[in-house]
Amino acid sequence: MNEISLCMIVKNEEDCLNNCLSSVHDLVDEIIIVDTGSTDKTIDIAKNYTDKIYKFKWIDDFSKARNYSFSKATKEYIFWLDADDIIEEKEREKFKEFKKNIDSNIDIYRMKYIYSKDSEGKPTLIQLKDRIYKRKNNYIWHSPIHEYITPFGNIKNTDIIITHNKQAIHDKERNMRIFNKMIREGYKFNIREEYCYASEFFYGKKYEKAIELYEKFKDKYIVDFDNNYFYINFALIDLAKCYIKTKNYNNAIDTLLTYMKFNTPTPVCLNELAYIYTHLEKYDIANFWYRTSLLQKDKENDEYQKYLTFLGLGYTCYKQNNIVEAIEYNERAGKIYPNDETYLKNKKIYESKSIKNDLN
Repeated sequence: MNEISLCMIVKNEEDCLNNCLSSVHDLVDEIIIVDTGSTDKTIDIAKNYTDKIYKFKWIDDFSKARNYSFSKATKEYIFWLDADDIIEEKEREKFKEFKKNIDSNIDIYRMKYIYSKDSEGKPTLIQLKDRIYKRKNNYIWHSPIHEYITPFGNIKNTDIIITHNKQAIHDKERNMRIFNKMIREGYKFNIREEYCYASEFFYGKKYEKAIELYEKFKDKYIVDFDNNYFYINFALIDLAKCYIKTKNYNNAIDTLLTYMKFNTPTPVCLNELAYIYTHLEKYDIANFWYRTSLLQKDKENDEYQKYLTFLGLGYTCYKQNNIVEAIEYNERAGKIYPNDETYLKNKKIYESKSIKNDLN
């Protein structure tokens, strides 16, 4: 019958829950809401869409709350969202078509996830996430923080996009509090949890501590790169970014070269390398790496990376007094994001310089 249960865990989500549920309520056959201690209007909002609302005492463990929500599902498939996710109108139509054609031989369906946007709404990070699970397979969430399901069975990608409209974090210390509790209780981190722990310091802008942890992570796991490549690759890029933030450009370059020792370089890697040489005012080298980046494709985030590459090429050409190419590359960035402030600002600068050159 292709019926789907939507399972969510929530807490104090009155600012975003209605947007989420209004975008999905008519696409699913059952909505399970597990509330972990809301003190605002979250439950009242949820009642407008479902009567299957359950309370779960929060014990600093996302996986336990997720598993409890899954345990309440009764339909053939389970779909999960966070309260600040939405399905935009075009994607809703895709979802309706997808639901008509669910293949019973598929155990997990993946969807694209716009995880972050810049100040103008441009996607800066798109991921593939497992979103729909066959209920009878009894998939289990693991890890108290940055929880995950170990996938098995037949997995298929869809072209449906979920958008994350990130809200203000009510409890900014929550993640680190959970990690510290895990450490106090002698919890042994796996590779994913070690990476996520280091990343908490990175995203919290505590770059020196992040560098310490990423370096230990790299040394521990890179010796078996083939089995650990997924998290090693992320850690190397994040480590390079930490070194850039602390202006330790030599270590950043060495880290990116280590990445390239094991991988075909990605646009993200090459753009970071070019960015470093731009800061070092070695514009010919920066220009080389930007041009090299154009030869590669980022599977999920190609448009945004191309935009960064064109902006970078425009700037390095401008600094080399190659104004014609600076304008050309900046216009290519503008074709991707025509209302972008940086593109428009550069357009005025480059065209002004071009006019001055013509007058001379």
